[in-house]
Amino acid sequence: MHYLLLTIIQIVDSIAELILVSLGLAVIFGMMRVINLAHGEFIMLGGFTSIFAVNAGINVWVAILVVAPCVVGVLGMIIERIIIRHLYGRMVYTMLATWGLSLLLTGLATTLFGNRVQGISAPLGSVDFAGFSISLYNQLMVVVCLILLVGGYALLRYTRLGLIARATMQNPEMAASMGINRSRVFAMTFSLGAALSGLTGALLAPLSGVVPTMGAAYVSKAFITVITGGASVITGTGLSAALLGSIGTVTTFLSNPIFGDIALLAAALVLLRILPTGITGKIFRGAS
Repeated sequence: MHYLLLTIIQIVDSIAELILVSLGLAVIFGMMRVINLAHGEFIMLGGFTSIFAVNAGINVWVAILVVAPCVVGVLGMIIERIIIRHLYGRMVYTMLATWGLSLLLTGLATTLFGNRVQGISAPLGSVDFAGFSISLYNQLMVVVCLILLVGGYALLRYTRLGLIARATMQNPEMAASMGINRSRVFAMTFSLGAALSGLTGALLAPLSGVVPTMGAAYVSKAFITVITGGASVITGTGLSAALLGSIGTVTTFLSNPIFGDIALLAAALVLLRILPTGITGKIFRGAS
């Protein structure tokens, strides 16, 4: 019984991590249809930002929850203004531009910070349960994940800002004719996606550490999760991460992490074969 409960806790932790890794991409790719291959590097920059902020004497919670997402969010807005805004509607060019940006950020981080793992200590300890040690920090990540899901759904579904963002993404010309500054909406949306990625990197820093090449480990899973989720940014990402994360974690328990990743990919392929438009494209239409 205790082992089963521990397994469930680890599955929940895995789902929460997959949701956090995917949310920033869900906003940028799911809403804006921008293939952001630099998503993993935004996560990496969030991790480094939190580490440097803590080393500079800033409180660890402020560094993780405030400094990292704000810094990466501002960087995202600058990138959108300089590069991305000129490429909307040209998906191949956007993909090439963000791929180049990914290589640039990885190269700069390697040059400035070195190709070694850096990290910070987890701010919370652990508790013993039936002979097992359960990390309180992991459970905090689950809480943060739930807050982001509920808050994001409420923002997109029930606020004027969310209505403007959804309308602008669906029909920019019509939104502009109604007096909406679509350029500003695009910039803010891209910045929000980057900020969520930065927050993810900061949250992961105490667990897995940060290295300049870490982005490659997350970007493929994020794309698989977002595409499988379908058109609805929040609902789709949550449902897809819950399904794929459970399959991957259970397979890892039964075999090893390599087969866990293979099972996750295989499940996504089968699901997309059955539901080509994703989970929310077929089953949960109208969800945010």
